[in-house]
Formats: sequence, structure tokens, C-alpha cells
Amino acid sequence: MTITDFSVILPVTLLTAWASILLLAELFLPRAQRPFLALLAALGLALTLGISLAQSAQEFAPGFGGMVVRDGFSNFLNVLFLLTGLFGVALSYRYNQRAQIERGEYYPLLLFSVAGMMLMGQAADLIVVFLALELLSFPLYILSAFAYPRPQSEEAGLKYFLLGAFASGFVVYGIALTFGASGSTDLARIVASVAAGSANLPLLTAGAGLLLVGFGFKVAAVPFHMWTPDVYQGAPTSVTAFMAAGAKTAGFAALLRVFGAAFPALAADLSPLMAILAAVTMLFGNLIAVAQTDMKRMLAYSSIAQAGYLLMAFAPFEIEAARTMAVAGALFYLLAYTLASFGSWGVVIALEKDLDRHLSIGDFAGLARRSPWLAAAMTVFMLSLTGLPPTLGLVGKIYLFRAVIEGGMVWLAVIGALTSVVSAFYYLRIVVNMFMREGEPAVEREWWLEFAIGAAAVVTVVVSLWPFPLFEWAEWAVMKLF
Repeated sequence: MTITDFSVILPVTLLTAWASILLLAELFLPRAQRPFLALLAALGLALTLGISLAQSAQEFAPGFGGMVVRDGFSNFLNVLFLLTGLFGVALSYRYNQRAQIERGEYYPLLLFSVAGMMLMGQAADLIVVFLALELLSFPLYILSAFAYPRPQSEEAGLKYFLLGAFASGFVVYGIALTFGASGSTDLARIVASVAAGSANLPLLTAGAGLLLVGFGFKVAAVPFHMWTPDVYQGAPTSVTAFMAAGAKTAGFAALLRVFGAAFPALAADLSPLMAILAAVTMLFGNLIAVAQTDMKRMLAYSSIAQAGYLLMAFAPFEIEAARTMAVAGALFYLLAYTLASFGSWGVVIALEKDLDRHLSIGDFAGLARRSPWLAAAMTVFMLSLTGLPPTLGLVGKIYLFRAVIEGGMVWLAVIGALTSVVSAFYYLRIVVNMFMREGEPAVEREWWLEFAIGAAAVVTVVVSLWPFPLFEWAEWAVMKLF
């Protein structure tokens, strides 16, 4: 192991070591002081974030024989993953105490999952992609069942584990076929074998299809979405919030890295399939969300629909001129979605009193009178998820739609626009309940939670007024990827 190797994986190593120390520290802390672990977890995430930002100005560097890399793409995603971890800690701190699931292993598991996400963004070899996928997934399986002995939480963890293991099997089989077709699992060597004409393209296409199945499960794309509503509803809400943003972002990181760097020669075969997946996912997620009255299930189907918008980025891969814009738009929209997702789940946590009674959309009635700022923040998040001004969600969708149109798929942009209109019905229904219905919802006053919600709302609005520096960073990251 060289100094360069150590430097490349320094943020992941630091976070993994910090999580291991927290796991040991929990043994020596009295039960009354276990909430202090949340502060230590946030400190570890903040230190790692500082190192990642310091490395963002450094040049491309491979590590461990090219199996992992540090580049603009991984730096952008590392910052996003660490922010996801910080939001996850903020939303969990008081909620876990209220729900009586304050156990010391919660925060180490969360940090291990974030480390897996970061490794996913840096993976340049399919073997490392699989290891990162499992590192981020296994803690989530445990966290989904963290509210035991509640049957719904145990059911959520079991469903997520069984279906996740099944999806991982597809990933392993896809890696095997890719290796058989190209003679390597290294992404750069796969490209080189295709360019040299030595790769078996039909076998490589089959491998790419199986990888798409496995990653499609992680991002909750139709028809690999079946686990999402039940797991989101049964898992503790703090875990659901972290999973909805973090696991989806990690899944798209893998898709962007693998399909952007390893399979550009298959773009002509895969682009139509990606376009169809995007259209079906947008239609299914939005139409089913309209019929939901349970808040967690509605946000689950909303998450499926958002995966459809992000999948639009892969549709114009065949057109080289539109590829960079599409992937940069996906990175930009991932940030917009992360902020809106965490913010909306944070409001759900603020209103959720009983873990055994699910929050309905009607429970938001009268929130504007009870807590005007919380209602205003929730309005910002609903507007962003819909794609209305003045929010980052609108800017992100504009970038995605523009890339799709430049790629010659106007029909897909039309479907995206129409499904966004459909989504306005169930998103704005929450706003109507908050401002135009009578009610007396009880609101938990927690400063960590309020700070996280407020920060997400402010960034969502303020950055949308001047989004160009952020998009230029995303575009630079994508140029380094290609």
C-alpha cells in the first residue's frame, strides 16, 4: 500500500475507523449517555467532509492498481454522501429516543453505510462496486428492522434483506458475464477491450443488462421497485429518510460510473431500454402516488417517480454531445432531491407521535397555524419535488429535460413534463391541507431536527436563484468521469 493508495481512500478509511471506534465506545457509555454518540457521529462525518473538500481541488489519482480512483466525480459524490449522513444523524437524534430505539449500534451502522456509498462513488472495478454495494446495504437491512419487536419493522428488514440479496445475485452474475466477455472487471480495461474488438458484445450486453437489474433495485426503478412502499412504511422513519436519499444516490452513482465509463460502446443498445425504464418509472410512481393517503407510502411512490426523472439522464447516452449535460444534470438533480427528500421526511418526523400509527396526509391539516415556518419549509420541499419555482427541483428538471431534448428524445421530455403535472396533485394536496384545512397537529420541538429542515429549505431556495456555480461543478465532475 503506497502513500497514493492511502490518500485516495483516506475519507473512506477515516469514516470506517471512526465508525469502529464508536461501536467500541458504546460499550463503555452508560445508557443515559448513549445519545452522545449522535454528536460523535456528526463530528466524524464533519471531519471526513472537511478532508473530502480539501481533496476536491486535487487531480485525478488511481489507487490499488486502478481499482479505486479519486476524481471530480467521486469528490462531488463524497460531499453529497457525507451531507446525507449529517442529515441522517440530525433526523435520528431525538426521534430514536421518542421511538425507544436508542441503541448504541445505530450510528456506527449509519456511518458504515455512508462509507459504502463513498466507496461506490470511487469504484473503478466491478469487484469493488459489488463490495461497496454490500457495505452500504447490510447496515440498511439491519437499520430497517431496528424497531424490533414491532412486527412491521421486522417485516421491512426481512423483505429488504431477501430482495436485496436476490438483486445482489444479479449483480454478481452480471459481473461474471462482463468478465467473460471482456477478460477483465476493470472499467478502463473493459472499454479498451471493446475498442480493440476483442470483447464479445452480445455477452457484454447481457452482463450490462443483469447489472442494470441489480442497480435498478437500489434506485427503486420499475419493475424492481416492489420492496419500496413496504420497507419505507415499516422501517423507522429516521431510517427511511436516510435510505430514501442515500441508497438512491449511491445506486445512481454506480449506474453513472459503470454505464458512463465502461459501456459507452453499448449506448445504442442500452439507451432505448433506459428511456423506456425512465418513462415507465415516472408514469407508475406518479399515478400510484395519487391514490395514497398514508404519508410514508406516498413519499415511497414519490421516490420511485423521482428515480424515473433521474433515469432520463441515461436516455441520450448515444449522443455524445448530450451525454455530459445529461449526467451533470443527474448529479445536480440528485442534490436537489436529497435536500427535498430529507426535508420532507424531517417534517414527517416532527409530526409523527406514535410509531405504531402511520401519519396520514390529513394529519397535516392546520399545520400553518400551529407552526408556520414548518409549513413554509414543507411547501418548499413539495414545490421542489414537483419542479416548480423558486426551487432547485425546477432547475434540475430543466437541465434533465434539456439534455433529453438535445438527445432527440422529445417524447420522453413530454412524458416527464406531463407526469410532473400529475405529481402536482398529490404534492400540493399536502400544501392545501396545511394552509386551508382546520386541525391541531402536535409538533415536536427539536433543535437538531428544526435546523436540518430549515437548512434544507433555505439551500433549496437560495441556490436555485444562482445555480450556475453548482452546475459547473457537476459538469466538471462529469468531464473528469468521461
